[in-house]
Amino acid sequence: MTQRSLRFRLLAAAVVSVAAALLIAGMSLVVMFERHVERRIGSELETYLNQITASAGVTTNGRIAFSPDLADPRFNQPLSGLYWQIQDEERPTLLRSRSLWDTVIELPEDNLIPGAIHEHLLPGPAGQALIVRERQILFQPNTEERRVRIAVAVDKRTLVEARNAFATDMLPYLVVVAAVLLVAAWIQVRTGLAPLDTLRRGVTDIRSGATRRLERVYPDEVMPLVDEMNGLLETQEQTIQRARAWTADLAHGLKTPLMVLTADAQRLREAGNTSVAGDLDQLAETMRRRVDRELIRARVRSGIETRRMRADAGDAVKRIVRTLKRTPRGAVLEWSVEAPDGADAAILSEDLTELLGNILENATKWANAAVSVSVSKGNAILIKVEDDGPGVPEDQLITLGQRGVRLDEQKQGSGLGLAIARDVTEAYHGTLSFDLSPLGGLAVTVRIPRPQ
Repeated sequence: MTQRSLRFRLLAAAVVSVAAALLIAGMSLVVMFERHVERRIGSELETYLNQITASAGVTTNGRIAFSPDLADPRFNQPLSGLYWQIQDEERPTLLRSRSLWDTVIELPEDNLIPGAIHEHLLPGPAGQALIVRERQILFQPNTEERRVRIAVAVDKRTLVEARNAFATDMLPYLVVVAAVLLVAAWIQVRTGLAPLDTLRRGVTDIRSGATRRLERVYPDEVMPLVDEMNGLLETQEQTIQRARAWTADLAHGLKTPLMVLTADAQRLREAGNTSVAGDLDQLAETMRRRVDRELIRARVRSGIETRRMRADAGDAVKRIVRTLKRTPRGAVLEWSVEAPDGADAAILSEDLTELLGNILENATKWANAAVSVSVSKGNAILIKVEDDGPGVPEDQLITLGQRGVRLDEQKQGSGLGLAIARDVTEAYHGTLSFDLSPLGGLAVTVRIPRPQ
């Protein structure tokens, strides 16, 4: 799966989306938790504030009195983080919890309405940041009105530690949620792209000849593409049929002039002009082979279902060798044929005959005394034809099978036999290779796939 893969892009987008969503969700949950804890702390401070207010009073001599009856032991522990303080605005009277030790909370100048609770964030002892709740109350022991500010504070670090602990506890659960979401995204991507994989297999079936159209029912988003591909295949098939018909008409149209040309060559030969007659025969043969080649090319390159074809390579070799033995040139050669039964190749029988006929005719023409043919079957059918002729220079082997290439002009031929063999082989997804034979001449190896 590369960066150009659609699956990779969708999964990468899912990873980024899940990460962003969980990050935002995690931060939101932490903020919500922090605000919740802050409200709880504020509620507790107000409870303490109410308790202190209820216990505070003024003595007969005008002093502020407070009987501490608070259950939380942190009020008695120095610098514990929980404090209270009572301050008289007009007289230097100050009461405070033992937890403040020798520190005073510097309350800001504030226009307090009696009974209302104000909130502050103030510096405290030992560099602490304090969350403060304060209230002003009025005492009228006689005719004199006394204004007293009561404050309760807690170290903000309590809030921060609770928030951090919540975030730490929440992290494993976010990881689990991320894993579940990523697995779900992977399943979603795989399910969503499954029709494309089915479409690919359908195209593979068309290419291999197993079917001619995309016949499955695909999702609505894919069906327009399927319809376009089926339309393209139909247009291509019609184009191929027209091309084949045109090629066949052309070939049949040339046969009559070729027959006339051959007849003229025969009359010249009977008149004693053998040189011109030989040239005309050579020209007619070349034109006939070209016509035959174009007919074969029109047939084998027209989208035939090659994997469904079946032809016995051993039987074809034996039939062609028997025919060649009856020719003047083949009769004087020593033939060695090894062809097992059941060597079926994925090719039309007539195309296999054309392919092997050209190769064996070439070997017959160039062999001095012997031709060897062997057929073997495995994952593919291998047909090897060797002769003991003069052979081909090693540096020129690569040029064999190219259109019209002749490496020796001493013998008759058009140079199209091996080119036709290569065309037929490649049309059936096979290979044609040339090498030097241990017999001394040329070794031609044909590899053709087996039928499905």
